[in-house]
Amino acid sequence: MKLNIVPARTGLLWVKLGIRTFIKQPLALAGLFFLYMTAVILVAQVPQIGVIVGGLLVPAATLGLMAATEEAVKGRFPMPSVLLSAFRVGRQRARAMLVLGVIYTVGSLIVTRIAVLIAGEQPVAEGQLDLTGLLALVLHTPLFLMFWHAPALVHWHGVTPVKSLFFSLVACLKNFGAFAIYGLGWLAVFLAIGTLFALLGGLVGGPTMARAVMMPVALLMAAMFSTSIYFTFRDCFVATPEPEPVPLPEEPT
Repeated sequence: MKLNIVPARTGLLWVKLGIRTFIKQPLALAGLFFLYMTAVILVAQVPQIGVIVGGLLVPAATLGLMAATEEAVKGRFPMPSVLLSAFRVGRQRARAMLVLGVIYTVGSLIVTRIAVLIAGEQPVAEGQLDLTGLLALVLHTPLFLMFWHAPALVHWHGVTPVKSLFFSLVACLKNFGAFAIYGLGWLAVFLAIGTLFALLGGLVGGPTMARAVMMPVALLMAAMFSTSIYFTFRDCFVATPEPEPVPLPEEPT
């Protein structure tokens, strides 16, 4: 496995591939994403340990959605069991994925705590900017970059958890141009489609209908975005073939 440096315009290609693949299998990919979100919400409701357990499963769930995209790319219908891909390839890699989950959970809790200490924790009124949440999101950025490719590196390339975090961060930074275009491309798609459906909802039933329409549209867009993550990994890393064994010289007779 080696890092691949891609042109900045590849970021736009990732957006297109994510949309195109989602359109090919909309029911399966949207259904799996909704299943993932439902599981996260249900787990989060468990008192005291819900947030921790949810964090532990984030890398495995991310890998599951990427594996679903890979199935769709190959022309196969991704079944719900694909979400468990991280735990179906042997104990060693399943354990490595759980180690990633522990690191992610601890890192997220630390970053969130730092944001609360800096910005304070206070109720946010409707229409008011949540400074604490915004700061926490900014501070989470390095964590997101480290975990962007890490689950896939562990699962498909057998990289150790710590090395996968390092390689993921390096890949994102080395391909900063492509990821910047990728982010801007998705921002444009979200704004365009969100504005369109908000206007249509407003014309049909006013502000109430517009808000009602935006929730499912936002979830569908998030599912489409998650589909595109697989392509960022596929293009940033190239599998290197194992060297063929050199035959031993024949002994003279």
